[in-house]
Amino acid sequence: MRRNLNHTMNTMTRRDFLKLSGAGAAAGFGTCSTGPRALAIEPIRRSGPPKLRLSLAAYSFREFFKDASHARKNLADPAKQIDMFQFIDYCADQGCEGAELTSYYFPKDVTDDYLRLVRARAAKRGVAVSGTSVGNTFTLPKGEKRDKQIADVKQWIDRAAVMGAPHIRVFAGSVPKGGNAAEATRLCIEAMEECCDYAGKKQIYLGIENHGGIVAEPEGLLEIVRAVKSRWCGVNLDTGNFHGEDPYAEMARCAPYSVNVQVKAEIKRKGAKEGEPSDLARIVKMLRDVNYQGFVALEYESKEDPYTGVPRLLKQMKAAFKS
Repeated sequence: MRRNLNHTMNTMTRRDFLKLSGAGAAAGFGTCSTGPRALAIEPIRRSGPPKLRLSLAAYSFREFFKDASHARKNLADPAKQIDMFQFIDYCADQGCEGAELTSYYFPKDVTDDYLRLVRARAAKRGVAVSGTSVGNTFTLPKGEKRDKQIADVKQWIDRAAVMGAPHIRVFAGSVPKGGNAAEATRLCIEAMEECCDYAGKKQIYLGIENHGGIVAEPEGLLEIVRAVKSRWCGVNLDTGNFHGEDPYAEMARCAPYSVNVQVKAEIKRKGAKEGEPSDLARIVKMLRDVNYQGFVALEYESKEDPYTGVPRLLKQMKAAFKS
């Protein structure tokens, strides 16, 4: 009886998940290298054809936002500064389906009323809030600092729910001074499980980005994602953060677990002095090969002014999506 019940729950979870996932994510029961793990993440299986939805990350205009949670070296002239509402308008004007609203550029004391206005502006302009992103460290030893990191992520889960955002990009962290990689990984997994449990109640997915530290290499990233016991965990695939000899092969290893994708204009291979333009056609093919269905956000970090560089890259991405 128990076996049949577990099988039914697994089947229903996958079916419901595919219906609910604004980010195109799906997960369920599976195994990891260390043995059976209930609710461990499997490569995501999606029914139907691949579907890539164009989005733009607010981080692309990081020097132009009036509000910021961190100091900036090259803050734009006040006449050129924008707020989150103007960024949403920009996304709509550029023909994006989504707007990724990076948490760093909201007012310091953001309220739910403000977030509801953001959601209303997006709805008015026909743009989905494709997600948000936070700056966190999940590898800190247990104590007040770690508790605050987890509390901050939960706070943004609440805020994402108010905005109707289906996904939050999170970081893993680095090995703390005096610590070791195995312990840092364990701490990250525990924090992710706690936050995913909270996020799942609001039907929001947490995507761990391949952002250096203990997830600098695909092996470290996949070890964590496979081990987290929650269907609300996946990969935030950042194409510019793979720096091996073959970044595209690294992307391909992680792509089956993706719940969100961020595309950079360049990649930089191991040992290279300079970056090279991203092969958008190759990235698109890779995503289609794993039947990805979700948002693909341009996160622009090039030296060129985003007001000239972003429109060109978005145009190239649109063409690649149609090819």
